[in-house]
This record gives sequence, structure tokens and C-alpha cells, in this order.
Amino acid sequence: MEAVSTVTLPTGTPALIARVDGSASTGLVIAPDIFGLRPLYEEMVTRYAREWGVPGVAVEPFPGRDLEPDLGPRSAVVPELDDEVHLRDLLEGADLLGTPRVVLMGFCMGGMYCFKAARHDRFARIASFYGMITLPAGWRSPSQGEPLEHLRSGHPDRVWAVIGGKDHYTPSDDVEALRATGVAVEFYPEAEHGFAHDSSRPLHRADDAADAFAKAKRWLLG
Repeated sequence: MEAVSTVTLPTGTPALIARVDGSASTGLVIAPDIFGLRPLYEEMVTRYAREWGVPGVAVEPFPGRDLEPDLGPRSAVVPELDDEVHLRDLLEGADLLGTPRVVLMGFCMGGMYCFKAARHDRFARIASFYGMITLPAGWRSPSQGEPLEHLRSGHPDRVWAVIGGKDHYTPSDDVEALRATGVAVEFYPEAEHGFAHDSSRPLHRADDAADAFAKAKRWLLG
């Protein structure tokens, strides 16, 4: 396995990439949470290259922006993001891996973009961790489409979603609407938002996280 390196996509968007020795049949694109690229994602692509045997790339969701590392200022600029631009970046990340098969995994806001990416043929399988099923009111804009609409016009059967029962971003009515599209839902009744991918978070649930990632691996690589 090669060391993680920072690369620039043709669009100018930064990304972190980890390659594996030899050829691989599947590559993994990661859509980060609202806090963007940071050491967590360097560790993540390294771990999946080592443990799953797949090259991986994590793509910055806020290219060209100097944002504070706090939720408020980042959430405030989400309406300025353009679905077409961000999905193009994820597709360019997929191309960078050079594998015949590409899968996508995302967290929080990145999980929302997983739902939106299901409209494309490029991703063979998609794993969305606690992605927003409907746009939060403060994120709505002409450049932000509704995740459910993207799913209905694409490949919901390729999507597997991790949902926490105590996640205020994914209320029960939204979860039922998600299931109705054909998305497979893995439900963790006691989990709150962001419980799996960042062990430094106070709401992290180690056992549920281990279970979710084991199932994500089977879904994505199976």
C-alpha cells in the first residue's frame, strides 16, 4: 500500500487518496461530513486500503473556501453548494481510482450526497451513513435538490442506509419515505447522528459502529 497523498481533481478540488499494491477490482469514493477533509479521512482511506484491499479517495466538499471548523459557519454556506458541481467532483474522484468498479460511502452531509449520487450509473453500490433524507430548512436553495427526488430518478436499489433511531436529521416519516424508494435501511434504535465514523465524538457507539462498518463492507464489496 502506498502512503496517502493529497491530489487535485481536474476541477481544482482537493482530495486524499490511498492506493493499494497491484490491481484492484473495486475502488472506494468517500463523501466526507460537513467538517470536510481532515486527519480523520486520511486515517479512513488508509484503513480501507489496508483492511479492505481497495484504493480510496476522499473528496473535499467545500473546495476553495476558508471555513472555520465549527458547524454554524459551515452549515450557513451549504445552500451555496451546487449539486452538479459536488457530484461531478465525486465522479472525478471515481475516475482517479482507475478501477473497473467503484462504490461510494458518505457520512452526514456526505451521506445526503450519497442519496443524490444514486441518480448516476457510475457507483455500483452506495452506503449512506445518517444522510439527510430531506433537506434541512436552512440548506434549501435552487442549487440543492431534494435527496428523495434524486433517489426516485436513479438507482435506490444500489443504496444501503445507516439510520439512528434518535437522529433528529432523520425523523421516522422521512425514514419511511426512504424505505418506500427501495433503499435498504439498517436501523440502530439507540443511536444519534454521527454515531459511527468519528470515535472522538461523545455520541460515538463503538459496538454499533463496528457492526455498521462490517455490514457496509459486505454491502459495498459483496
